[in-house]
Amino acid sequence: MPSTRAAAVAGHFYPADAAALREQVARCLEQADTDDERERPPKLLIVPHAGYVYSGEIAAQAYALLARWRERITRVVLLGPVHRVPVRGLAAPTVAAFQTPLGRIPIDRAALADLRDLPQVVRDDFAHAPEHSLEVQLPFLQSVLADFALLPLAVGDASPDEVAAVLERVWGGDETLIVISSDLSHYLPYAQAQLRDGQTVQRMLRFDTTLGTHDACGALALNGALLAAQHHGLVAQLLDVRNSGDTAGDPARVVGYAALAFDTPSTDTAALGEALLAAARNAIARVLQCPEVPEPTHAALARPGACFVTLHDAAGELRGCKGRIDPERSLLEDVCANAESAAFDDARFARLTCDDWAGLTIEVSVLGALRPLRARREADALRALRPGVDGVVLDWGDHRGTLLPQVWQQLPTPREFLQALKHKAGLARDFWAPEVRLMRFTVRKFEEQKA
Repeated sequence: MPSTRAAAVAGHFYPADAAALREQVARCLEQADTDDERERPPKLLIVPHAGYVYSGEIAAQAYALLARWRERITRVVLLGPVHRVPVRGLAAPTVAAFQTPLGRIPIDRAALADLRDLPQVVRDDFAHAPEHSLEVQLPFLQSVLADFALLPLAVGDASPDEVAAVLERVWGGDETLIVISSDLSHYLPYAQAQLRDGQTVQRMLRFDTTLGTHDACGALALNGALLAAQHHGLVAQLLDVRNSGDTAGDPARVVGYAALAFDTPSTDTAALGEALLAAARNAIARVLQCPEVPEPTHAALARPGACFVTLHDAAGELRGCKGRIDPERSLLEDVCANAESAAFDDARFARLTCDDWAGLTIEVSVLGALRPLRARREADALRALRPGVDGVVLDWGDHRGTLLPQVWQQLPTPREFLQALKHKAGLARDFWAPEVRLMRFTVRKFEEQKA
């Protein structure tokens, strides 16, 4: 058996020429949203594994997060489904390295030794030899990281507990990144795939470990990874969800793709959320003359910022929502003003009263940078929107409307979302003009937990 696993799908899923491969990966990474305020590297990524022309841009949304941590991440644990060789359990290679047109990646033999006593881990180079689900991730990793060792595991028939037990053994610290390779639905019509994939993504964000292979081809690896992520208290973030009809395929028969990142909870981020929520609650309490809560400080509150404050009543129904998209005042001033406005100035609801106070829950969404979403036609906008990820601002003449990313939970398809945005801007749901200006943004959401 050779000591190196040769590239099997170079020239098919991605270019076999090293220069062309570097150029294509770089183009995908350049398209990615680089607004990232993480204090630590992401712990776990979920990425698609189709040919780069189909899913490269979606995968790049996750891999772009690693650039800041290229020296810190020195080991990658990579799991993906087997497509051609059946496996019971998880197949580890016996070779010393994996090869791509960008060079040779050493196998982490010490990590493999740590798994030696687990019965679900088998040594099987035949499962790896033709498999693309792991291989297509490697050029991205080689492009965004410096030197790293690889632990590749091809996942066959394995339970969530079996996969999670493997990940626990190699979990490590910030030096270890876990990557799960999986596409979503296969060969559904475009609209049906959007609906199915949107539901699957929401299940992943809820750490649902009962995904089936009709939801995601890597479901067996995903279920175990989600179980481990939940055990470690990771925080999930959806980065992108699209399908081949959005990139380079026939919309009559598409494959779904998603990119997600899972992070170790940040003490500083939790402290910011606590400070924002307390400031919002106290701003309303002062008007109602209700008791105030302890209000911690945070350095970020003094910096310019923009946010939305959303209120829900005791039954969980919307009770008010107000915000701004331009960071023209400090974040503290903005959250206090928006909290008051949501409580007392939202024309859809009566002014908040003391009777509403006890059951009120508050949510604060801090906006990231606004970025143009270029679309001359409505069809372009529908293809470019990222369900569950994008908040959107629409401008046309004197008309303006804004929807937060949370709205995707009620309106899961781009068409429904865009129609609601136009309606909010005072336009007909079927309106479109080439002069329509769209800007998208992401948010960091903080919400009070009910007792």
